[in-house]
Amino acid sequence: MTALSMARPASAAGRLRGWGAAILAFVAFVAAWKAVVIASGFPPFILPPPEQVAGRFATAWADGTIWPHAIRTLSEIGLGFGIGAFLGLVAGYVLARTPLAERLVSPYLVAAQAIPILPLAPVLALWFGPGLTAKIVICGLIVFFPIAISTMVGIRSVDDRLLELARSLRATRRQIVTTLEIPAALPQIFGGLRVGVTLAVVGAIVGEWTGADQGLGLLLNLARGSLFDIPLMFATLVTIALLGVALYTLVVLIERALVGAR
Repeated sequence: MTALSMARPASAAGRLRGWGAAILAFVAFVAAWKAVVIASGFPPFILPPPEQVAGRFATAWADGTIWPHAIRTLSEIGLGFGIGAFLGLVAGYVLARTPLAERLVSPYLVAAQAIPILPLAPVLALWFGPGLTAKIVICGLIVFFPIAISTMVGIRSVDDRLLELARSLRATRRQIVTTLEIPAALPQIFGGLRVGVTLAVVGAIVGEWTGADQGLGLLLNLARGSLFDIPLMFATLVTIALLGVALYTLVVLIERALVGAR
């Protein structure tokens, strides 16, 4: 039996253990939620039990209450994350390879990141309106910084001796970037992408919370306000959480395909 054939069952067993631990953690969370509801005696309009939220979750998806809002939020996340990630990658590379640009631009990047997105969202909504554009800008802004910094750190971590070897072999600048620097920096870059994709969900919801015509953030406001449907509010929160987990998992799968399973 080869080492490779032995490693595959071990890897599969490890994945099964991971899934088993995740399921047990979920069951423990639901059980703790139910215990809190019973022990506290809170009425359903304050803290609904998990079975009521699960039922409302199913009916809200079945009758079309949630899915149009979810599609709108997913569109905002996808566009905002894509634009913010692209700009972050470009900016991170420039900062890594141009010390003057880092000294000039870094203070402004840090200052922009230090401004909370919540008070900035109404201003962007005022500038761009309550539609899709403002949410894309918010997502792009909140995604940009962690991806730029992780890209900068990753590019700087490339071994200088490898760069000298590539230059000695007369590799073009494009060849060095695409075949050496970016592949070597991928672990750090994907670390930033993992953070960025979850922040994109936060940015979209914050943008919709402050003003929107559609989206899960708007549905949260309606459920707790005019509709006063607290189970629907919790079902929307569950949808947001599942959306974040799904997007994070997608980034992890792409990372494993490009970098390798760990």
